[in-house]
Amino acid sequence: MRNYLKNLSVKKGFTLIELLVVIGVLGVLAAALLVTINPLEQLARGRDSGRKSTVDQLGHAVEAYYVANSLYPAVGIPGWAAGAATWQGGLQSAGEVKIVSNNPAYASGYAQTCAAADFNHGNYCYGFSNGNPANAVVYGRAESLSEWSKAGCTGTQVAWEVWSSADGRTGLTCTANATTYPAVGITGLE
Repeated sequence: MRNYLKNLSVKKGFTLIELLVVIGVLGVLAAALLVTINPLEQLARGRDSGRKSTVDQLGHAVEAYYVANSLYPAVGIPGWAAGAATWQGGLQSAGEVKIVSNNPAYASGYAQTCAAADFNHGNYCYGFSNGNPANAVVYGRAESLSEWSKAGCTGTQVAWEVWSSADGRTGLTCTANATTYPAVGITGLE
């Protein structure tokens, strides 16, 4: 019995095989966790959250301008230059926004463009739905899969964060592709 107890006290630590098994199990768990979390999707969700907030704030600024002037901003508002890159600057000059917003960088494969008739500044777009100056829209493209699915998009459709004066709120909508803009024929916000 003494020899048995003596042998137990001498044997310390883990064998190399035991250590390799533990490291292997930890590696599998880490890989499973990484797949579950999907850091690229989390980053895209964060950028989309910022876009939605900014689109909403810019939409409220456009609405405040409308309340003060009885028309939506267009070329000719105080401080508004004739160029398409100054719509936020025009709102800033009118006192509706304090700073000009810039859209966070998109992941590769996503591009933010505005409809030809719409104004682009800081990669946020502003225009009139179907060219009707009574229906203003502010929009930016959503890039996360969660926003895409929340909007109810399918196939190759594109999700957009949109503020619409006609709906009076900010939300998501889908269009057929990246060159079909929500400023043309918004069918409804989700």
